[in-house]
This record gives sequence, C-alpha cells and structure tokens, in this order.
Amino acid sequence: MSDEIIHRLSTEGVDSFALAGVNDGNLVELAKRLGVRVSLRGDTLMLQGPLRAVERATPVAQALVDLARVGEIVDVEDVERLVDEESHGAPDRAKDGEFKIILPGLRRVIQPKTAGQRDYLEAIVRQDIVVGIGPAGTGKTYLAVAAAVDALARKRVRRIVLARPAVEAGESLGFLPGDVQDKVDPYLRPLYDALEDMMPRERVQRAIESRVIEIAPLAYMRGRTLSDAFVILDEAQNATGMQMKMFLTRLGVNSRAVITGDKTQIDLTNREDSGLLQIERILPGIEGIGFCYLGEADVVRHRLVRDIIRAYAEDAQG
Repeated sequence: MSDEIIHRLSTEGVDSFALAGVNDGNLVELAKRLGVRVSLRGDTLMLQGPLRAVERATPVAQALVDLARVGEIVDVEDVERLVDEESHGAPDRAKDGEFKIILPGLRRVIQPKTAGQRDYLEAIVRQDIVVGIGPAGTGKTYLAVAAAVDALARKRVRRIVLARPAVEAGESLGFLPGDVQDKVDPYLRPLYDALEDMMPRERVQRAIESRVIEIAPLAYMRGRTLSDAFVILDEAQNATGMQMKMFLTRLGVNSRAVITGDKTQIDLTNREDSGLLQIERILPGIEGIGFCYLGEADVVRHRLVRDIIRAYAEDAQG
C-alpha cells in the first residue's frame, strides 16, 4: 500500500527480554492489537504498516520502551492497558519521569503505569494528606508505601507508620492461636508484603525492631502524636468515623498521611459508619488535602481483575 511506512524507535540501554516478553509475547500482542508488524533488532524497535496504524502504535510502543528502560518487567497486560489508554486519548506520559521512585538497595524503579496512578503519586508528592479511593489492584497501597520508603531514604521523614483497622471481613479471629499481635498480623500482612517488595527483608526487620518502621492496627494510634513521619492508613473504608478523626488528629509537625480505601469493600455492620465516606463528604476543599479516584482503567493486576471489577459494578447498578 502506498501509505505503508516504517517507524524506528531506539531501545538503547533496554533489556530486550524485558521489553519483548516471553516468546516475544509483548511484540506479538502489540502487532495484533494495533495492526502493525513489530520487530526488535539490536537497539531498534521497528513498526511497519499503514500510516494511521503506525501513528497509533508509536506512543504505545514508546511507553513500553520507557517502562523497560527503567527496569520494569513488561508483560502482555501492560500492552493491553497501554493500548486501551491510547484508544481513550493517549496520556501525557512525559510527566511520569517527575515521579519515578528509585528504591535503595534493590536497583528497581517504581513509576506510575496509568494516568490515574500518575495523578495519585503527584498528589502524594504535593499534598500533606492524600485520600486514594479505588478498587483492588489499582496500586493505592503499593504506590503509597513506595513514596513512604522514598521519603525515608531521602531523610524527609524519620519514620514510617503503616496502620490498618482490624475489622473482621466475614471471618472470626477468636479461634486463631496466639496473642493479640498474632491475631491481627493477617490483616497487616499486605503491608509487610509491600515493604518487603521494596526493601531487602533484613533491612525491613531491622527498621521494625528499631521502630523506624511501625506496622500496627489503627486502634494502637490512639493518644499518640506522629511527628516527622510518613503515615499510611490502609483499608480506610473499615475505619469508623471516630477512628478516622482520631487518626487524622494524630499528625504532628513535618508529617504527611496517605489514606487508601475501596468504598465497595466496607465490612462495617452499618455502611454509613465508614470514616472514609465521612471524610469524602466533609474534607474536600481544605487546602493541603487531596482526593484521588482510581478506577478500572488503573488496575495493573491480571487483565481479568479489570473485567471482574466492571462486572460487579454493573451488577450493583442493577
């Protein structure tokens, strides 16, 4: 065809396996979704096909190259997500570079993968209190913990405090063995997991022993003042209004807080008791507090998670 063109992108410094995926699966998916021929030779990624198809594929391919260049392992789900973003108007990915988080000791870089995640991380950088609301898999907790680890490494804060309300999600804790800490640890495990993904495990343990990092049920925050701290309240939809007020009034000098929650996962007996719903009503408009809403387009887990979230949302609407 007369309008068929070839466009070349530099992949210098990029791990070719990280970019192409297993059996070149990422390149195959890119070609299938956007109707172009894709090949990776040396330090060049070539896109060949009709002009319009290549124009559409170029920003997606460049975004994949950028992810691989900073150490991300790119997979087919990333390709699908970036193609979907492009079809709804390509996001301004140039801004992502401002919010890359380089994790000490792991030679890893964390950066937002979607426009919603970028706005969320930008808010965490700029605001003293950020409320991140959205479904599972959107990176609410993961990005918040990454920002906390980064702030600690840069000595912007002296400690990290991670809290969760210990609300029984349809299960009973009473039969579990051990003391109170043993019983609440299952609720706190996701926070440990996020930390250990960003710091060597032995460093996490030393930080916990020296109380540089504290992971505790929300109830343990009562009566304290948290200064020089990066504080995260996770699963905030299960904090009551009184607990939420208590948490917010713990913040001391040079502290910042991130509150994360999913309004579709409230386990309280009375949904309207949720402190997350309460602050959503009464805190917007206060300078220094930012609200970020993440949706199914920001899900970065298995592609089926996005479809499951959409199906539940449609069912809830009748």
